[in-house]
Amino acid sequence: MVARVEVTPAAQAVIERLAALHGPLMFHQSGGCCDGSAPMCYPRNEFRVGAQDIYLGTIVETPFFIGAAQFEYWSHTQLIIDVVPGRGAGFSLEAPDGVRFLTRSRVFSDDEAVALDAAGPPLHGDQWASGTASS
Repeated sequence: MVARVEVTPAAQAVIERLAALHGPLMFHQSGGCCDGSAPMCYPRNEFRVGAQDIYLGTIVETPFFIGAAQFEYWSHTQLIIDVVPGRGAGFSLEAPDGVRFLTRSRVFSDDEAVALDAAGPPLHGDQWASGTASS
C-alpha cells in the first residue's frame, strides 16, 4: 500500500513527545493563507473533521487530514511531515517549543499513482469519524 503521508524521524520524535503530554493527537492541513497551509497538530478531541476534509493516513498513531481543496493540489504527491526550528503563527501544539511542523513532498511514481488509483479515493473526514476507518 502506498502511503499518502509519511513522517521524518525528527517529526516522529516531536509527535511522540506531544502525545505523551496531550494524549491522542490529530493533524489537519488546510488551504488557508500564511500558516493555515502548514500541518497543524491538535488534541484529537479538539478538532472536528467533516465532509470537506480528506483522511490521508496515519503517522505515529495520529490521523492526518487535509482540506479537500488543498488535496486537489497535493493529490499527486506524498506528503512528508517534518519539523524545523521556528514558531508558526497557529495553534499547533508544537508552537511553544520553538519548532513547527512543515510539509515536504515528492511526486508519486507512475507505479504508485496506478496503485493509488486502484485503491480508490481516500475517505472524507465524516466517513472516517463515523467509524469507517479505525481511529
